[in-house]
Amino acid sequence: MSSAMLFHKTFEHPTSDEWVVFVHGAGGSSSIWFKQIKAYKQHFNLLLIDLRGHGKSNQLLKELIANRYTFKAVTQDILQVLDHLKISSAHFVGMSLGTIIVRNVAELAAERVKSMVLGGAVTRLNTRSQVLVRLGNLCKHIVPYMWLYSLFAYIVMPQRTQKESRHLFIREAKKLCQKEFKRWFILTAEVNPLMKYFKDRELPIPTLYLMGERDYMFIKPVKEMVAVHSQSQLLEIPDCGHVCNVERPDEFNQHSIAFIQKQISVD
Repeated sequence: MSSAMLFHKTFEHPTSDEWVVFVHGAGGSSSIWFKQIKAYKQHFNLLLIDLRGHGKSNQLLKELIANRYTFKAVTQDILQVLDHLKISSAHFVGMSLGTIIVRNVAELAAERVKSMVLGGAVTRLNTRSQVLVRLGNLCKHIVPYMWLYSLFAYIVMPQRTQKESRHLFIREAKKLCQKEFKRWFILTAEVNPLMKYFKDRELPIPTLYLMGERDYMFIKPVKEMVAVHSQSQLLEIPDCGHVCNVERPDEFNQHSIAFIQKQISVD
């Protein structure tokens, strides 16, 4: 295990001993949660993490750069932060590709995950996104990655109402270096096999999928996943696209906080 640790930020609650851990998607950083912090910190302790190569973790982890990334390694980075902060278990909120990482934390250390809120969840790459990934793979040495990233951003978040999310993601992605982008890009090849495994193996952890109803690329596979998993529920946010925590923060916060509180009262 590397001595370097992910950049993280905590907000401590005066009385609550419940922790909520926020995991952003590829190309983002913990700054994507700026519309959640105020609402969440009234109820819980918060831990915001920048994944390796992202946000303020990008300088820190240069020593790891020789390694090829795997979902397992990226997930263990998070467990290392939890150990460091002596957080034995927490509620996890993930966004986009971050939802796969949250689900993988549960896979590697189920006892540490009290509940999962998966926003704009990626449970399978459909044909259109697979074609894109292949295209990207072919071009990743030739085309500047920001072109690729902007193209992805437009395909995943096409509507006009998604302009803010798109700009936010593109702005954050600019901070990734080309090498870093390629590493994360190669990870996308692991998505489908991993998600098929997750679909076949449900964990006994209460899970809320929060999806924009217009998240056309990812919503159908989520509906299929929820249909076969008894511990999962899906809430669709009307008139909303992929990055629902940015586009519809009030609904996102209200639904997800209520869900987490319900799990606590069940405990």
